[in-house]
Amino acid sequence: MTTVGSIYDFLCAFAPLELQMGFDNSGFQLGRKSAQAQRALLSLDVTDEVVDEAIELGAQLIVSHHPLIFTPLKSIQDEKLLKLIENQIAIISMHTNLDIAEGGVNDVLINLLGAKADGALDAEGCGRVGNLPQAQQFDDFLRLCKAVLENNGLRYYSAGKPVKRLAVMGGSGGDAIADAAEKGCDTYVTADIKYHQFLEARELGINLIDADHFCTENPVITVLCAKLAENFKDVSFSVSAKHRQLISFI
Repeated sequence: MTTVGSIYDFLCAFAPLELQMGFDNSGFQLGRKSAQAQRALLSLDVTDEVVDEAIELGAQLIVSHHPLIFTPLKSIQDEKLLKLIENQIAIISMHTNLDIAEGGVNDVLINLLGAKADGALDAEGCGRVGNLPQAQQFDDFLRLCKAVLENNGLRYYSAGKPVKRLAVMGGSGGDAIADAAEKGCDTYVTADIKYHQFLEARELGINLIDADHFCTENPVITVLCAKLAENFKDVSFSVSAKHRQLISFI
């Protein structure tokens, strides 16, 4: 029988914890590594609805991208944590280490958008840059981006350039616009862009697409689920059916 700890060890081999950034808290967050795992739920976040979904499934484990616990705990009074403990559900979170790891968040993202990565975007090894096989008109690329990321709305700035050399960073990547321009990219896809960062894109002459935090990171969850299912045949792995893009557009 597979234990929660053996799944954790596999995830750490795929996305080593040593890769995570200094502010992060990736790793084993809650539970017993010795517990047996028959069902596991994967989700970008550990929300209240995801916890309830895991309980309904009878899951012993939730694997998330965003950590549930960031700050040091002085006492355990949080209702979500108590519910997880009472239902003996362990939590493993693979965050910035999964962003940086080969085959992780950013490789999945750039591949979905039709480019092959040939390097990292920033100095920490996060994000990816690569070339599309053929240049695309920006409007065509916008439609592709919205469709493959299952996004209900994009925010963007068009520099009037076709898309050939692409930069991506899943999640909040507004601080890396200059990195994308310096690496010769005509287009940058990320999320959580602020007004002054759109201005920066205009000044640098680069297409900038805010494709939503959830939508740029969530594709890795399906890939990770398939990888786990392939390696642990006796465990039922599933992707959350309840956790979806939060932001809507009118």
